[in-house]
Amino acid sequence: MTAVAGATLVAVGTSAGAAPPTSSIEVNPTSVKRGDTFTIKQTVYNDRDFTITGGKAGLYVKDGNLPAMVDLLSCPEATACDTLGTSVRGGVGDVAPGESKTVTFTFRVKDDAPLGTFTVQHQFIGENYAFEIFDGPTLTITDPPPPPPADIAVGMTAAVQMVGTARITYTISVTNNGPATATGVRVVGTFSPATSYYASSCARVGTTRSVNCDIASLASGASVTRTLTVSTGLFTSGTLTATAQRTASSPNDPAAANDKATKTCTARTGLMVRC
Repeated sequence: MTAVAGATLVAVGTSAGAAPPTSSIEVNPTSVKRGDTFTIKQTVYNDRDFTITGGKAGLYVKDGNLPAMVDLLSCPEATACDTLGTSVRGGVGDVAPGESKTVTFTFRVKDDAPLGTFTVQHQFIGENYAFEIFDGPTLTITDPPPPPPADIAVGMTAAVQMVGTARITYTISVTNNGPATATGVRVVGTFSPATSYYASSCARVGTTRSVNCDIASLASGASVTRTLTVSTGLFTSGTLTATAQRTASSPNDPAAANDKATKTCTARTGLMVRC
């Protein structure tokens, strides 16, 4: 059981004529998403000819468990508010005959709350008397829409420099085609086993043939480049293939086809390399 301290309740006078119901509620808004906040304003009224002691405004969900669906954030007019079983309650103290008191509950919909439309029920409960439970307005809980995607496109070019034998510098381009900003982007570059690591603006993974190119944030429409340089040996020959591939980013990347780039160079010897 959790309790939230609040201010002293203020009695609300009733108008002449028919007596108000012993409990009434206003739900605002009546349609929410997971993670949203909303309020339920509950007014209780004592239509008995004796004082209700230790009164509480009680809230339920028909055929459900309200505390499992929402987190109770506040109830400023109540003496205290708490959860009890499948209900939420706000203390209103003693309520004299003909007296009304109001509690405004503020809730946050849990991230794993069930989805659907639920009937909110309410009741005035005392230590010496309990009134009937009423069906109130419905509350609809929906799933928030997924965030817009961020399409990361990877490209690769290569340039050869002769320094004794050849050095091949691969330039890895990373472009965010949007529409959202991408975060936590990682592109892994891998070079041919026929070449040797020389330098990179990315982080080499131990002594492997891979480097991790990490980009903390990349706005929609923005591009960055990273480099990876390898050396050939005097007797290097054949096809030299390097790749760059996106392995992580957030939010979802909707287009896998442009996540990987490959660049192939050809060596006749370490002195004759063409890309």
